[in-house]
Amino acid sequence: MRLELEYGYGKIGAELPDTTDVFIPGETVADPPCLPQDWDSLYEATLQSIRNPIGMPPLAETAKAGDRVVIVIPDIVKGGCQPTSHRKVAIRVCLDELYRVGVQKKDVLLLISNGLHPRATVEEMRTILGEDLFQEFYPCGQLTSHDSEDYEHLVDLDYTESGDHVIMNKYVYDADVAILIGHTQGNPYGGYSGGYKHCATGITHWRSIAAHHVPSVMHAPDFVPVSTNSVMREKFDCQGMFMEEKMGKRFFCCDAVLDTKSRQIEIHSGYAKEMQPVSWKTADQRTYVHWAEKKYDVVVFGMPTNFHYGDGMGTNPIQMMQALSAQVIRHKRVLADHCVFIVPSVCNGWFHDERWPYLRTLYEMFQHDSMNILPDMNRYGEYFATNEEYIRKYRFANAFHPFHGFSMMSCGHLAEEHTSAIYIVGAKEPGIARGMGLKTRATVEEALADAMKKYVGPNPNILALPRTYTTAAVHLCMKDPSLNSRTRDGAVSGCCG
Repeated sequence: MRLELEYGYGKIGAELPDTTDVFIPGETVADPPCLPQDWDSLYEATLQSIRNPIGMPPLAETAKAGDRVVIVIPDIVKGGCQPTSHRKVAIRVCLDELYRVGVQKKDVLLLISNGLHPRATVEEMRTILGEDLFQEFYPCGQLTSHDSEDYEHLVDLDYTESGDHVIMNKYVYDADVAILIGHTQGNPYGGYSGGYKHCATGITHWRSIAAHHVPSVMHAPDFVPVSTNSVMREKFDCQGMFMEEKMGKRFFCCDAVLDTKSRQIEIHSGYAKEMQPVSWKTADQRTYVHWAEKKYDVVVFGMPTNFHYGDGMGTNPIQMMQALSAQVIRHKRVLADHCVFIVPSVCNGWFHDERWPYLRTLYEMFQHDSMNILPDMNRYGEYFATNEEYIRKYRFANAFHPFHGFSMMSCGHLAEEHTSAIYIVGAKEPGIARGMGLKTRATVEEALADAMKKYVGPNPNILALPRTYTTAAVHLCMKDPSLNSRTRDGAVSGCCG
């Protein structure tokens, strides 16, 4: 069969055996039906959720006249930016409910929860919110991005019982009402975005994020395959509840379960501890797709240049490794132990230094001084995370925070750990891929022939994943649940003490 796979800013053709299985999220297996996507229907569904929250009083009873309110909003990486996106609808519903009980507009701050991601540009803010909300809040200084290095607007909450250092945004800490608007969407880190993951990663400091985005957590046995039962997820929850304890208030959450096109399937509001499991029930139907009837020896997918974290992700070698590992984490249940990945990527040496100003240096360091595997680099985490020039670029030049690179490296090692080989196809600068321990070939066909000779034999089970980085991904599972290597309901040791 002939397939077109993502490659750079376009496509590359690949001739694969006719026995190849193809999976496309939302198409091969349909998502659960989404809600009607007109504004009025979504507004009403969101309003009903906010007026009937899980585990805490409605927003109109939580807030009162004179209260200061912070509405925390995910950055542009996830959730869709269509006119009826969950962010846009939920913010408007929350504002209407707040104003109805006497909260003044001047006392409302919209805060983008970018965490260690780049602080939003003005145009990104406009895209995230839409023109009306942007014009209401930006000109009067009531719209900003979290700055994890702005110590005048951070609060040190001390340490959780398990030793996590929690430092959080002061605007949120000081607010009378803190609203988290999030997305219950499949995520290789802890199963889902939204809930306590939103606050634990979006409005904290690199030292807080270093409690969970590090090898000791990401290389633990419970991290692969992805599930909501892992030390990482426990740490998200523990940090979120610790913030609530220290603030003396609960976050009011409004999370939407989203489909492949980031459309709302269900909307749940309330106390994250009780709301998360409810939202996961429907999200599981969309995300943990019990489809595969055999384990796959070879997985083929294309890597575009621009996806997820931004333009250049598909050519920057550290980010490439994270992206490869994300597929391992999501799909390990359906991968043979000797699985091989074959991945077209331009891999042309463009690091996008403005967005990731430190990753070129990290890559070069990895080639020297006995750096044999990516975790060997972890000892430099604090050195990079406290580099003043990198921090200035994060704060004032829309770059990623330097510690973000270390979470990428911790994740990136999993691709090597759980595959026999990874072939990068069509690299313009193949030495860069080889410098990360990846194999290189000119075509998919050449890579497959080499893999059959060396790793998987003459008749491998092949899975092709077109559009794997251009759709909201799923976590593939075996059709027979007894054949899965881990269920999401497995037990995990708590880390809350």
